[in-house]
Amino acid sequence: MDLSSKFQRIRMILSDVDGCLTDGSLIFDEQGNELKVFCARDGLGITIWKRKNGLVGFVTRRCTSVVQKRANELKIHELCQGVENKLTMLDGICKKYNLTPDQIAYVGDDLVDYDIMKAVGVAACPSDSVPEIIEIADYVCKTPGGRGAIRELIEQILKSRGEWNNFGF
Repeated sequence: MDLSSKFQRIRMILSDVDGCLTDGSLIFDEQGNELKVFCARDGLGITIWKRKNGLVGFVTRRCTSVVQKRANELKIHELCQGVENKLTMLDGICKKYNLTPDQIAYVGDDLVDYDIMKAVGVAACPSDSVPEIIEIADYVCKTPGGRGAIRELIEQILKSRGEWNNFGF
């Protein structure tokens, strides 16, 4: 099946956080609080995707309040933190939202994302992902993680559907 046909089926985008929604840097202040830099373009892309009735979720091994805050700001549908094996939570998400794995796009950048990327309808990754992930990705963004890769994927999906218009802003 070609990529455009795969894009037509996507109803939910799941994304890793570090390396996809951020550049993967782990920054701590003097008090030990973790800081992250998120790209505003990704946030607007997620907002547009949701306005087109798309579902969004973040899936991460780490557990931080700053990710919770960003998820709340964007009013995403699903936040899964502290996930050791990302593939094991896929079935539950599918059941919860009445989806099949081929209706999900997953954005990952490193080896912990490998198994879930092999199981979904569209596997995507930022341009600066590890070689093993780039090798299995259906779509490799031109953009690195934390610099608008999620937005790029959303644009590509919506453009392939003829839906990249009428944003209502």
